[in-house]
Amino acid sequence: MEIVVLGFLIIPNLFSFIVVGYDKYQAKNRGWRVPERSLFLMAAAGGAIGVYLGMGAFRHKTKHGKFYYGIPILIIVNLLIYFLLFNKFML
Repeated sequence: MEIVVLGFLIIPNLFSFIVVGYDKYQAKNRGWRVPERSLFLMAAAGGAIGVYLGMGAFRHKTKHGKFYYGIPILIIVNLLIYFLLFNKFML
């Protein structure tokens, strides 16, 4: 069961991190961009840590207030959900 919980932690965050990097690449090369709404949906669906790490690693969306404040709030929400899932599976 711990593998399932780790899967819920690792997979969405890795995917979110990659998408933030892709969006930064597209921004620099004037390509198709990932909508901000999609980035927030990924963060809300469990990938907030990945979005946050991607923001720092790629220096992307760091000056946007809704990302600067919103993503850390979603990290807290995600951690609470992970905690509840982990405790549910451990019972």
